[in-house]
Amino acid sequence: MVYVIFIAAVIVTVITAHKLSTYADAISRLSGMGALLIGTFLLAGATALPEITTSLTAVYLDNPDLAVGNILGSNHFNILILAVFDLVFRKRKMLSHLHKQQRYTALFGVFMTLIVTVALFTTIEIPFLNMGIDSLMIIALYLLSLWIIQRTPVSKEEKENSETPNEEEYTLKHAVIGFIITAIIIFIAGTALTLTGDEIAVITGLGSSFVGSFLIATSTSLPEAITVLTALRLNNENLAAASIFGSNLFNMIILCLCDLFYAGSILQSASMSHTMTAIFLVINSSLVCYAVFVNGKRRFYTLPSSFMLLFYLATMTWLYYF
Repeated sequence: MVYVIFIAAVIVTVITAHKLSTYADAISRLSGMGALLIGTFLLAGATALPEITTSLTAVYLDNPDLAVGNILGSNHFNILILAVFDLVFRKRKMLSHLHKQQRYTALFGVFMTLIVTVALFTTIEIPFLNMGIDSLMIIALYLLSLWIIQRTPVSKEEKENSETPNEEEYTLKHAVIGFIITAIIIFIAGTALTLTGDEIAVITGLGSSFVGSFLIATSTSLPEAITVLTALRLNNENLAAASIFGSNLFNMIILCLCDLFYAGSILQSASMSHTMTAIFLVINSSLVCYAVFVNGKRRFYTLPSSFMLLFYLATMTWLYYF
């Protein structure tokens, strides 16, 4: 029965995520806010809802490995999503058509992951806040990224699209209401994924680190995968990439929330097997930065995405055997 519920939750997540990204694309045009802001914060926050329920439920179950593994695994899988679609749609050179401000969000992802990697070895706890200094640094970087994105002007192309509302399938009100409803459904599905995933870890004996970093992380990242695919079909590369970069930043904030509600440092309580996951994640995040910064000028365009795929496979192999 637990497997049936898990699969049902996955199916609901996939179907709902498609509608979520469609509503987000409509909101970005109808509101005039732009794909960068909508994708990095609104859409990224909504698609990260399963990670919120998953990680906080894992904290409630006193399972730090499941919580930490879910966040690191989700960020790994998000980068894999970007790499796979970049390889599949290589002729479009997706990563070479991004707004220059996305370089900063990609770079912030590297810095946040570096902080987490160091905190897995050692951190300074702040007793009255029940948080480590690493969590405060991550929150500060997230707020800085928010400030930078807010100062980014809407592109000329997006302004032109926002001036043609008669061609839209939805009104702004319809899109906002639909977005909220689908986000709530994803939130509920995420809770089901966590509870069943914890039981699967016990039944299979695979361990919380592997189940959290692979099975649950992959399942809770399905909204991001469907979001990217839908955005690319709508010829909105900026929305696709922004949802991935934004989700990875938002996931780090979720890790800070887990640290707040967990008794002690959640990173210090997690298994040391996560250190290799974090190190590989730093490498993959750096490869994404490289791909975005150099745009399409590199000779072998698909090389960074190919390496991202290889490092993801190496990470999952490490977790399975160690």
